[in-house]
Amino acid sequence: MRILLDTRPLRESPAFRRLWIGSALSSVGGQMTTFAVALQVYTLTRSSAAVGAVGLAMAVPSIVVGLLGGSLIDAMDRRRLVLATSGGLAGISALFAVQAFADLRQLWLLYLLVAAQSVLSSVNHPARRTFMPRLLAPASLPAGAALGMLTMHGAVTVGPMLAGAVATGWGLRACYLIDTLSFAAALYGVLRLPPMPPEGGAARPGLRAVGEGLRFIRGHKVIAGAFLADISATVLGMPFALFPAINDERFGGGAVTLGLLTAAPAIGGVIGSALSGPVAHVTRQGRAILIAGAVWGAGLAGFGLAGSLWLALALLVLAGAADVVSVVFRTAVVQAATPDRYRGRVSAAEYVVGVGCPQLGNFRAGAVGSLVSPAFSAVSGGLATVAGAALVGLAVPVFRRQRAEAEPRPAG
Repeated sequence: MRILLDTRPLRESPAFRRLWIGSALSSVGGQMTTFAVALQVYTLTRSSAAVGAVGLAMAVPSIVVGLLGGSLIDAMDRRRLVLATSGGLAGISALFAVQAFADLRQLWLLYLLVAAQSVLSSVNHPARRTFMPRLLAPASLPAGAALGMLTMHGAVTVGPMLAGAVATGWGLRACYLIDTLSFAAALYGVLRLPPMPPEGGAARPGLRAVGEGLRFIRGHKVIAGAFLADISATVLGMPFALFPAINDERFGGGAVTLGLLTAAPAIGGVIGSALSGPVAHVTRQGRAILIAGAVWGAGLAGFGLAGSLWLALALLVLAGAADVVSVVFRTAVVQAATPDRYRGRVSAAEYVVGVGCPQLGNFRAGAVGSLVSPAFSAVSGGLATVAGAALVGLAVPVFRRQRAEAEPRPAG
């Protein structure tokens, strides 16, 4: 049985390889901005709730715009749409750098830029997800999903640690500037793709198309179960808004230590991605998602109790490894089950779940941490996540019993 990451998609599809490399480089820059915003907000306010509100500023546009953006993705050439939104995101990164160099210290401006970034990302990222089924054979989708998770978690590993070092040596303004420059790699990867119009005819964008996509998801119990499992894990368990306060209380409050805490779940994600070879042999993918979600929650609860930095980091690494297993299976399940004519709308819904809900979870964590304590917020959220995985399994038994197809069917 293959243990290590399956890299065949990178060899078999030059277009996928260019897209993957460009996304990897740009994602590192994006994570540096994410780190810098959280640290800048906490420095201005000394409040976990204010850091959690950054997540709210991301989540609300993702939820409001994301589903409508999905109907746009199914209505036009997806490559052109990604190029346009990537250019806009590069411009917003440049504005982050401008406000840092000007030393404006305006909390409302940071929230506004985060919200604008979220609006464009809620179209850009789901549109990018439609590329993989067009560039890879159906049998390669789990491996492609694992490579995508390696990119994301690798960026979350390298980005915060690099940002911590850069912020210590040159200030937050350098973090924002590096992110702006990194968009060149992402734009190059998309520019070399062939045209990507929707297969089977374009849908007319609007609320009716959104409704059609939501009815498709609701009627497909396995896809709905996968989304519910992720909502439970992220809204109840996401801990990142607590890191600055816990770092201050227990581990000295330094930027480098905060970078390690932020990077630890991603290190687990890198490990989980690198050892993802066996995922192709797991047939009960729904059950695997639920088990991984429970392990994620248990790791977060343990982190909330840990008094040692190294124990806290180890538990966050465990949680991150479990998370990547869950996301790889969710991506494979959703991509395999979705016809291309619905792929933009389903990808947009997946983005809302995968991005908007974690930010709501960060807001919840920050609010509970401010009202009670950061440790209580982490422990209670982790335990609630374990209970949530069990409830989803009981409420959607067809998802718990789901099996991967023995012979992958063509997408479309």
